[in-house]
Amino acid sequence: MILTLALLLGSAVVIYLACEYFVNGVEWVGERFGVSQTAVGTVLAAFGTALPESVVTLVAVVFGKTEAQKDIGVGAALGGPLALSTLAYAVVGAMFLLDRARLHKKIAQEFSTTRLAHDQAWFLGVFVFKVALGLVAFAWKPWLGWLFLAAYGLYVWRELSSEGHEADEVGEEREPLKLRPHAENPSTAWAVLQTGAALVVIFFASQLFVHQLEAVGPWLGLSPQLVALLLSPIATELPEILNAVIWVRQGKTALALGNISGAMMIQATVPSALGLFFTPWLLSPALLWGAAITMLAIVVMLVLLKRHALTARRLFAMAALYGAFALGVALRFH
Repeated sequence: MILTLALLLGSAVVIYLACEYFVNGVEWVGERFGVSQTAVGTVLAAFGTALPESVVTLVAVVFGKTEAQKDIGVGAALGGPLALSTLAYAVVGAMFLLDRARLHKKIAQEFSTTRLAHDQAWFLGVFVFKVALGLVAFAWKPWLGWLFLAAYGLYVWRELSSEGHEADEVGEEREPLKLRPHAENPSTAWAVLQTGAALVVIFFASQLFVHQLEAVGPWLGLSPQLVALLLSPIATELPEILNAVIWVRQGKTALALGNISGAMMIQATVPSALGLFFTPWLLSPALLWGAAITMLAIVVMLVLLKRHALTARRLFAMAALYGAFALGVALRFH
């Protein structure tokens, strides 16, 4: 038990440190390739941290030999957006609450609410469609997976082109590249090397974290199914959450929230497409409960954004929705 807890804590520390290198490197990669500041968060950082999770889903649905193993992939496609739309946003709110200088400011004053609201509305439309598909069975359902991949491609194109959006918020200057701290203009190769190496460390440390969390579950009296529904999504979304912590701490709120919304778009499309390709894509009652909480969280976010009323306390309160999900799972689906 002591070894498991030590590995759990140690892997979390390694993930955080690797995320420090990742967010630093990905900002320089974005600058070198002419990617806007917001797109760095919504596309580059989100794709990098969500890629390992998508690989896990791919392995589960393609190479899983039992229905239970394939269900892990389907659950990941629903659990990721749930954790991001509740806990990840709540962490951003908590970071503001801990910063006395920004405590009484509206978070919405620090970035383009129009852009984030558009991202959330885009996500909600895709998510509702994928949940609806989980309620019915028909022969040509797998072909609809291509629609989800096309939706993500269109989202990426829109983010990279930045057409129809307000100009990026002016953030703080980039910190020196950690691998080349004395270089004012580090080469693209160094920036890509640092970002890629950090991503590899994040991937393996995250896998270690998930495995230790699965071992802790039985000690807490949780069945494997409950661990998969309640704890695993938190573990798999830990890199996105830590990225948000780092960027908020640096005063780059747009990047932090953009990273979360961009990761949500990947989770709503790529794993869903894989699930449609290789499984019947029929959602269990527990997954539908999680989907309902996710949709409620996004509706709340949209209302707050439309009213320019996104405060630290209200964002932190999003954690209560995850608590409602956990309580419902424990009472109804144990």
